[in-house]
Amino acid sequence: MNKKNTRGETCIIGVSGMHCASCANTIEKKLSKQPGVINARVNFANEKAIVEYDSSKINEKSIADAINKTGYKAIPKESHSHDVDHSDHMKMVAKGEMSLLKKKIVIGAVLSAIIFIGSFPEWFGIQMNGYFLFFLATVVQFWVGWGFYRAAFIALKNKTTDMNTLIAVGTSAAYFYSAGLILLGMGGAMYFDTAALIITLILLGRYFEAIAKGRASDAIKKLMGLQPKMATIIRKGKEMKINIDDVEVGDTVIVKPGEKIPVDGTILEGESSVDESMITGESMPVAKKKGDTVIGATINKFGTFRFKATKVGANTTLAQIIKLVEEAQGSKAPIQRLADKVSSYFVPAVILIAIATFAFWYFTLGFAFAFIAFIAVLIIACPCALGLATPTAIMVGTGIGAKNGILIKGGEALESAHKADVIVLDKTGTLTKGKPEVTDVVEFGISQKALIGFAASVEKGSEHPLAEAIIEEAKKRKITLKKASKFMAHSGKGVSAKIGQNTIHIGNRIFMKENKISYIPMEDISRLEKEGKTVVIVAKNKRPIGIMAIADQLKENSPAAVKELRKMGKRVIMLTGDNEATAMAIAAQAGITEVIANVLPGEKTNKIKSLQREGHKVAMVGDGINDAPALAQADIGIAIGSGTDVALETGGIVLVKNDIMDVVRSIKLSKYTLKKIKQNLFWAFVYNAALIPVAAGVLYLGYGIALDPIIAAGAMAFSSVSVVGNALLMKRYRL
Repeated sequence: MNKKNTRGETCIIGVSGMHCASCANTIEKKLSKQPGVINARVNFANEKAIVEYDSSKINEKSIADAINKTGYKAIPKESHSHDVDHSDHMKMVAKGEMSLLKKKIVIGAVLSAIIFIGSFPEWFGIQMNGYFLFFLATVVQFWVGWGFYRAAFIALKNKTTDMNTLIAVGTSAAYFYSAGLILLGMGGAMYFDTAALIITLILLGRYFEAIAKGRASDAIKKLMGLQPKMATIIRKGKEMKINIDDVEVGDTVIVKPGEKIPVDGTILEGESSVDESMITGESMPVAKKKGDTVIGATINKFGTFRFKATKVGANTTLAQIIKLVEEAQGSKAPIQRLADKVSSYFVPAVILIAIATFAFWYFTLGFAFAFIAFIAVLIIACPCALGLATPTAIMVGTGIGAKNGILIKGGEALESAHKADVIVLDKTGTLTKGKPEVTDVVEFGISQKALIGFAASVEKGSEHPLAEAIIEEAKKRKITLKKASKFMAHSGKGVSAKIGQNTIHIGNRIFMKENKISYIPMEDISRLEKEGKTVVIVAKNKRPIGIMAIADQLKENSPAAVKELRKMGKRVIMLTGDNEATAMAIAAQAGITEVIANVLPGEKTNKIKSLQREGHKVAMVGDGINDAPALAQADIGIAIGSGTDVALETGGIVLVKNDIMDVVRSIKLSKYTLKKIKQNLFWAFVYNAALIPVAAGVLYLGYGIALDPIIAAGAMAFSSVSVVGNALLMKRYRL
């Protein structure tokens, strides 16, 4: 899956064989050193590498080779459409790994139980041969626990250490010491049971962790499952069913009631209602007619229609959304950099603490206690929970957003959205519907129906947006239009035409004055203009028969969204190119007191910069097209109503639904996700910080309490599962 952007290309590559976040960091460091790689992010939680690179210096194959050289396995995407082949491959790999892991846990548990019973004949009354215990322990150590050695060796090869190093060193110490006693025929306490139980318990923790991680990435799986496999098209005059991957741009596609729409396109004939909830989150079906766009993976409810395919494969809206969510789930939040930095120093520091612990207790209480404390420190300190704290929360958070039509482009956007203290809102298409509508009709000596009928019959010949509003009003009222002749458009002033024997003029005051039409009711016009509306006057045979006010209406949720934002303590500003009177009128309706009007698209960026220079964190909310520079300049850009657009590049957050209340929901989701990340990091840090001293024997000095390495292994496994579990609790959150 490649995408062009302003800096380079981006590819997403699956990675198998990672055992912890440290593995991900190892691959990340290796990739970052490759010539041509601009940026590399590897996510252990969803087993993907997202690499931004200069295609003139390196290609996707070379990137995959670099991953393979680290000792892990790269799984590049091969399908030209969505990530289906790639996903299936990853599923097969994951299924195979889970099956082997399950087998190892069962065998490890049985053998560990036998070793444990044989190690304590005084408890269980069963005497076992030392060589038999040595044989069983060897199977557990080098078959069940082989993954730890492999990962520790990979880390060593890449000149680093990780949690696998700690486990390998700790269990090896117990195993080889005990093996030495057996092979040399020496007496003394053996620790085969310690090594075997630690390996089995940690693998059990990883198994539960893998199940939980799978649930954390449900959002992607559900999105991928939306796409239909087949499409019905017409080629060479024949109707045929083909695989969705074979649909081409320009194909005529037929969709029957109840079927999923296979790709994006424009309706050629037919009408229907389409359930777009899986893409937009909008619960009500949307009416569709000739000329309207349809989105792949949405469901046709009633009528049959034909449409022309305009976007197929990786260019469809669904594919773009999947790509966006995948990249977001693979990204890092700024807060994760702290965890990464701590982890990079953590393992060497733990090894030094373990050695110091051994030395202290060796000279204080002797070898046996020192040895147990040494192993306990190594095992309890494994920073698994630390590495999982952030990516699992980001995966679930972005998944919640995607399900609700809020596409968050990365961990940084997710973390920073709620930090914005100034929310700058564009007017047209953001606060308002973006489409002029007739709001008021004032008639003079004629019925409203007749007035609108005359106006719409004339405006039928115009392409002006105001003309569209008048014609739409006539359609709403089911008014039959009359034939107009001698149509003339007068730029910036109005239009005129003949309907039967009547001459109709429609336009502004200047146009009426030029045509010597008087008796215009100025009080009505002034009142409507103060409300920010555009007023057109309709005259018949040089006499005014009425006025019509047209305006871009405020969206229903705009006042409520502004109220919520202000309740959150945000400063709300409207930034628009419209004139001040119109802007102030709309702002008043929306509950906004601060307005910057008459701003050209290019000047919007300067206004954002000015607010930033004042020390504000700015969120810009716009339609993602003419607002693109301002969206890019803001600390967080929120593109609204751009889900079918690829204005996805400019906004850090893309709101698929045209609902400004989603700005509020985005900020709430950002705040909630960061709270969960902080909870996870707190427990991961506290767990390590609190239990390392206990494992080192601090409590033994005053209270005689020592931490058994087996209990340490169980606690370490539990901490990782609890961190992932805490992230999964986010799924209950309702936006």
